[in-house]
Amino acid sequence: MTVAPTDLVPLAAPAAAARSIGAQVRRHPTIVVGAALMLLMAGMAIFAPYLGTVDPQALSPIRRLQWPSREYWFGTDMLGRDVYSRTIYGARVSLIVGLSVALLSTGLGLGLGLVTGYNRWADAIVMRIMDGLMSIPAVLIAIALMALTRASLQNVIFAITVGEAPRVTRLVRSVVLTLRELPFVEAGVASGTRPVRMLWRHILPNTLPPLFVQGTFTAASAMIIEAILSFLGAGTPPNIPSWGNIMAEGRSLFQIAYYIVLFPGIMLSITVLSINLLGDGLRDALDPRLARRM
Repeated sequence: MTVAPTDLVPLAAPAAAARSIGAQVRRHPTIVVGAALMLLMAGMAIFAPYLGTVDPQALSPIRRLQWPSREYWFGTDMLGRDVYSRTIYGARVSLIVGLSVALLSTGLGLGLGLVTGYNRWADAIVMRIMDGLMSIPAVLIAIALMALTRASLQNVIFAITVGEAPRVTRLVRSVVLTLRELPFVEAGVASGTRPVRMLWRHILPNTLPPLFVQGTFTAASAMIIEAILSFLGAGTPPNIPSWGNIMAEGRSLFQIAYYIVLFPGIMLSITVLSINLLGDGLRDALDPRLARRM
Protein backbone atom coordinates (compact mmCIF):
# COMPACT_ATOMS: atom_id res chain seq x y z
CA MET A 1 0.00 0.00 0.00
CA THR A 2 1.42 3.39 -1.02
CA VAL A 3 1.00 6.37 1.30
CA ALA A 4 0.54 9.70 -0.38
CA PRO A 5 2.81 12.52 0.80
CA THR A 6 -0.22 14.60 1.74
CA ASP A 7 -1.27 11.92 4.24
CA LEU A 8 1.88 12.57 6.25
CA VAL A 9 1.29 16.30 6.70
CA PRO A 10 -1.26 16.09 9.56
CA LEU A 11 1.13 13.81 11.47
CA ALA A 12 4.28 15.78 10.71
CA ALA A 13 2.86 19.19 11.65
CA PRO A 14 2.25 18.44 15.37
CA ALA A 15 5.66 16.79 15.62
CA ALA A 16 7.35 19.81 14.06
CA ALA A 17 5.44 22.13 16.40
CA ALA A 18 6.47 20.05 19.40
CA ARG A 19 10.12 20.16 18.31
CA SER A 20 9.88 23.93 17.85
CA ILE A 21 8.40 24.40 21.32
CA GLY A 22 11.03 22.12 22.82
CA ALA A 23 13.79 24.11 21.11
CA GLN A 24 12.42 27.37 22.48
CA VAL A 25 12.22 25.89 25.99
CA ARG A 26 15.84 24.75 25.82
CA ARG A 27 16.93 28.09 24.41
CA HIS A 28 15.08 30.26 26.96
CA PRO A 29 14.57 28.17 30.13
CA THR A 30 14.22 31.26 32.32
CA ILE A 31 10.93 32.13 30.59
CA VAL A 32 9.54 28.68 31.37
CA VAL A 33 10.71 28.72 34.99
CA GLY A 34 9.52 32.27 35.59
CA ALA A 35 6.15 31.69 33.93
CA ALA A 36 5.62 28.43 35.85
CA LEU A 37 6.33 30.10 39.20
CA MET A 38 4.14 33.05 38.26
CA LEU A 39 1.24 30.78 37.30
CA LEU A 40 1.68 28.92 40.58
CA MET A 41 1.41 32.15 42.56
CA ALA A 42 -1.55 33.35 40.49
CA GLY A 43 -3.32 30.02 41.00
CA MET A 44 -2.66 30.23 44.73
CA ALA A 45 -4.20 33.70 44.87
CA ILE A 46 -7.23 32.82 42.76
CA PHE A 47 -8.05 29.54 44.49
CA ALA A 48 -7.14 30.68 48.01
CA PRO A 49 -10.52 29.65 49.54
CA TYR A 50 -10.00 26.06 48.31
CA LEU A 51 -6.44 25.52 49.58
CA GLY A 52 -7.28 24.53 53.15
CA THR A 53 -7.53 28.11 54.37
CA VAL A 54 -9.81 29.67 56.97
CA ASP A 55 -10.98 33.24 57.48
CA PRO A 56 -7.72 35.24 57.57
CA GLN A 57 -9.30 37.69 60.03
CA ALA A 58 -10.69 35.06 62.43
CA LEU A 59 -9.37 35.72 65.97
CA SER A 60 -8.55 33.03 68.51
CA PRO A 61 -6.53 34.54 71.38
CA ILE A 62 -6.36 31.22 73.20
CA ARG A 63 -4.33 29.79 70.28
CA ARG A 64 -2.00 32.71 69.76
CA LEU A 65 1.66 32.20 68.84
CA GLN A 66 1.26 28.53 67.99
CA TRP A 67 4.29 27.22 66.10
CA PRO A 68 3.82 25.54 62.69
CA SER A 69 2.11 22.15 63.07
CA ARG A 70 -0.33 19.85 61.30
CA GLU A 71 -3.22 22.01 62.45
CA TYR A 72 -1.55 25.36 61.69
CA TRP A 73 0.87 24.88 58.81
CA PHE A 74 2.50 28.30 59.18
CA GLY A 75 1.61 28.81 62.85
CA THR A 76 -0.53 31.57 64.36
CA ASP A 77 0.18 35.21 65.14
CA MET A 78 -0.24 37.27 68.31
CA LEU A 79 -4.02 37.38 67.86
CA GLY A 80 -4.41 33.68 67.06
CA ARG A 81 -4.97 34.24 63.34
CA ASP A 82 -3.82 31.53 60.96
CA VAL A 83 -0.60 32.74 59.29
CA TYR A 84 -1.00 30.24 56.44
CA SER A 85 -4.41 31.64 55.48
CA ARG A 86 -3.20 35.23 55.78
CA THR A 87 -0.14 34.47 53.63
CA ILE A 88 -2.20 32.78 50.91
CA TYR A 89 -4.75 35.60 50.79
CA GLY A 90 -1.92 38.14 50.89
CA ALA A 91 -0.82 36.96 47.45
CA ARG A 92 -3.92 38.61 46.01
CA VAL A 93 -2.85 42.07 47.13
CA SER A 94 0.70 41.76 45.78
CA LEU A 95 -0.39 40.38 42.41
CA ILE A 96 -3.16 42.95 41.98
CA VAL A 97 -0.79 45.79 42.81
CA GLY A 98 2.02 44.44 40.63
CA LEU A 99 -0.13 43.81 37.55
CA SER A 100 -2.13 47.02 37.92
CA VAL A 101 0.93 49.22 38.31
CA ALA A 102 2.65 47.47 35.40
CA LEU A 103 -0.34 48.04 33.10
CA LEU A 104 -0.98 51.64 34.16
CA SER A 105 2.66 52.77 34.17
CA THR A 106 3.47 51.11 30.83
CA GLY A 107 0.35 52.57 29.22
CA LEU A 108 1.05 56.05 30.55
CA GLY A 109 4.77 55.81 29.84
CA LEU A 110 4.13 54.55 26.31
CA GLY A 111 1.88 57.48 25.45
CA LEU A 112 4.19 60.09 26.94
CA GLY A 113 7.30 58.46 25.52
CA LEU A 114 5.92 58.37 21.98
CA VAL A 115 4.92 62.03 22.09
CA THR A 116 8.10 63.33 23.73
CA GLY A 117 10.38 61.23 21.56
CA TYR A 118 8.78 62.38 18.31
CA ASN A 119 7.92 65.99 19.19
CA ARG A 120 10.82 68.16 20.32
CA TRP A 121 8.56 70.85 21.77
CA ALA A 122 6.73 68.37 24.01
CA ASP A 123 10.04 66.71 24.90
CA ALA A 124 11.44 69.94 26.35
CA ILE A 125 8.48 70.31 28.74
CA VAL A 126 7.37 66.80 29.68
CA MET A 127 10.82 65.29 30.17
CA ARG A 128 11.82 68.00 32.64
CA ILE A 129 8.84 66.94 34.75
CA MET A 130 9.84 63.29 34.39
CA ASP A 131 13.42 64.14 35.37
CA GLY A 132 12.14 65.84 38.50
CA LEU A 133 10.08 62.80 39.46
CA MET A 134 12.97 60.43 38.74
CA SER A 135 15.24 62.42 41.05
CA ILE A 136 13.11 61.19 43.97
CA PRO A 137 13.07 57.47 44.84
CA ALA A 138 9.78 55.85 43.89
CA VAL A 139 9.18 54.59 47.43
CA LEU A 140 9.47 58.15 48.83
CA ILE A 141 6.97 59.44 46.27
CA ALA A 142 4.60 56.65 47.24
CA ILE A 143 4.98 57.39 50.96
CA ALA A 144 4.35 61.10 50.39
CA LEU A 145 1.24 60.46 48.31
CA MET A 146 -0.12 57.91 50.78
CA ALA A 147 0.38 60.45 53.58
CA LEU A 148 -1.99 62.78 51.73
CA THR A 149 -4.70 60.16 51.19
CA ARG A 150 -6.36 57.39 53.13
CA ALA A 151 -5.06 53.84 53.15
CA SER A 152 -6.67 51.81 50.36
CA LEU A 153 -5.62 49.44 47.61
CA GLN A 154 -6.55 51.92 44.89
CA ASN A 155 -4.46 54.68 46.45
CA VAL A 156 -1.49 52.35 46.79
CA ILE A 157 -1.69 51.51 43.07
CA PHE A 158 -1.94 55.20 42.16
CA ALA A 159 0.96 56.21 44.41
CA ILE A 160 3.29 53.54 43.03
CA THR A 161 2.28 54.27 39.43
CA VAL A 162 3.28 57.92 39.80
CA GLY A 163 6.78 56.85 40.83
CA GLU A 164 7.22 54.15 38.16
CA ALA A 165 5.75 55.86 35.08
CA PRO A 166 8.70 58.28 34.51
CA ARG A 167 11.13 55.36 34.08
CA VAL A 168 8.93 53.79 31.43
CA THR A 169 8.54 57.16 29.73
CA ARG A 170 12.29 57.65 29.50
CA LEU A 171 12.77 54.12 28.11
CA VAL A 172 10.16 54.59 25.36
CA ARG A 173 11.49 58.05 24.56
CA SER A 174 15.03 56.71 24.08
CA VAL A 175 13.73 54.04 21.68
CA VAL A 176 11.69 56.58 19.72
CA LEU A 177 14.67 58.94 19.45
CA THR A 178 16.67 56.12 17.90
CA LEU A 179 13.90 55.06 15.53
CA ARG A 180 13.24 58.63 14.42
CA GLU A 181 16.64 58.81 12.74
CA LEU A 182 16.31 55.55 10.80
CA PRO A 183 15.85 55.60 7.00
CA PHE A 184 12.34 54.08 6.96
CA VAL A 185 11.03 56.87 9.22
CA GLU A 186 12.73 59.57 7.17
CA ALA A 187 11.27 58.02 4.02
CA GLY A 188 7.80 58.04 5.57
CA VAL A 189 8.12 61.69 6.55
CA ALA A 190 9.38 62.58 3.08
CA SER A 191 6.41 60.80 1.48
CA GLY A 192 3.98 62.87 3.54
CA THR A 193 2.91 60.31 6.16
CA ARG A 194 1.06 62.01 9.00
CA PRO A 195 2.76 61.93 12.43
CA VAL A 196 -0.08 60.00 14.07
CA ARG A 197 0.02 57.30 11.40
CA MET A 198 3.82 57.18 11.58
CA LEU A 199 3.74 56.65 15.33
CA TRP A 200 0.97 54.04 15.17
CA ARG A 201 2.09 51.97 12.20
CA HIS A 202 5.88 52.19 12.27
CA ILE A 203 7.28 53.40 15.58
CA LEU A 204 4.89 51.90 18.14
CA PRO A 205 5.44 48.23 17.13
CA ASN A 206 9.21 48.65 17.54
CA THR A 207 8.83 49.95 21.10
CA LEU A 208 6.83 46.94 22.34
CA PRO A 209 9.65 44.38 22.95
CA PRO A 210 11.61 46.57 25.42
CA LEU A 211 8.32 47.78 26.87
CA PHE A 212 7.24 44.22 27.71
CA VAL A 213 10.54 43.58 29.45
CA GLN A 214 10.34 46.82 31.40
CA GLY A 215 6.76 45.96 32.38
CA THR A 216 7.88 42.79 34.15
CA PHE A 217 10.51 44.66 36.16
CA THR A 218 7.97 47.36 36.99
CA ALA A 219 5.59 44.72 38.35
CA ALA A 220 8.34 43.27 40.57
CA SER A 221 9.33 46.73 41.80
CA ALA A 222 5.68 47.57 42.55
CA MET A 223 5.29 44.45 44.69
CA ILE A 224 8.37 45.34 46.73
CA ILE A 225 7.23 48.96 47.18
CA GLU A 226 3.76 47.80 48.24
CA ALA A 227 5.33 45.50 50.84
CA ILE A 228 7.46 48.40 52.10
CA LEU A 229 4.43 50.70 52.35
CA SER A 230 2.40 48.09 54.22
CA PHE A 231 5.36 47.30 56.47
CA LEU A 232 5.60 50.99 57.40
CA GLY A 233 1.84 51.24 57.94
CA ALA A 234 1.28 53.48 54.92
CA GLY A 235 -0.07 50.85 52.53
CA THR A 236 -3.18 48.69 52.56
CA PRO A 237 -5.49 48.85 55.60
CA PRO A 238 -4.73 46.38 58.43
CA ASN A 239 -7.98 44.50 57.76
CA ILE A 240 -6.66 43.47 54.31
CA PRO A 241 -3.95 40.81 54.71
CA SER A 242 -0.85 41.56 52.66
CA TRP A 243 2.66 40.23 52.94
CA GLY A 244 3.93 43.63 54.06
CA ASN A 245 1.58 44.16 56.99
CA ILE A 246 1.89 40.50 58.07
CA MET A 247 5.65 40.99 58.40
CA ALA A 248 5.10 44.33 60.13
CA GLU A 249 2.87 42.70 62.73
CA GLY A 250 5.43 39.97 63.39
CA ARG A 251 8.58 42.10 63.59
CA SER A 252 8.14 42.84 67.32
CA LEU A 253 7.95 39.09 68.01
CA PHE A 254 10.74 38.05 65.67
CA GLN A 255 12.92 36.53 68.40
CA ILE A 256 10.18 34.23 69.70
CA ALA A 257 8.01 33.72 66.59
CA TYR A 258 10.14 34.43 63.53
CA TYR A 259 7.88 32.26 61.36
CA ILE A 260 5.35 35.15 61.17
CA VAL A 261 7.90 37.09 59.13
CA LEU A 262 9.57 34.11 57.45
CA PHE A 263 6.73 32.68 55.36
CA PRO A 264 5.39 35.95 53.86
CA GLY A 265 8.99 36.95 53.11
CA ILE A 266 9.60 33.68 51.26
CA MET A 267 6.42 34.12 49.21
CA LEU A 268 7.36 37.68 48.29
CA SER A 269 10.87 36.60 47.29
CA ILE A 270 9.60 33.76 45.10
CA THR A 271 7.08 36.01 43.35
CA VAL A 272 9.62 38.75 42.63
CA LEU A 273 12.15 36.14 41.49
CA SER A 274 9.63 34.59 39.08
CA ILE A 275 8.86 37.98 37.50
CA ASN A 276 12.54 38.83 37.17
CA LEU A 277 13.25 35.47 35.55
CA LEU A 278 10.39 36.06 33.13
CA GLY A 279 11.73 39.52 32.31
CA ASP A 280 15.27 38.24 31.74
CA GLY A 281 13.97 35.50 29.47
CA LEU A 282 11.86 37.93 27.46
CA ARG A 283 14.83 40.26 27.07
CA ASP A 284 16.96 37.43 25.68
CA ALA A 285 14.17 36.22 23.39
CA LEU A 286 13.10 39.63 22.04
CA ASP A 287 16.51 41.27 21.62
CA PRO A 288 17.68 40.34 18.09
CA ARG A 289 21.28 41.28 18.87
CA LEU A 290 21.43 38.81 21.77
CA ALA A 291 19.72 36.18 19.61
CA ARG A 292 22.42 36.52 16.93
CA ARG A 293 25.18 36.11 19.51
CA MET A 294 23.56 32.97 20.85
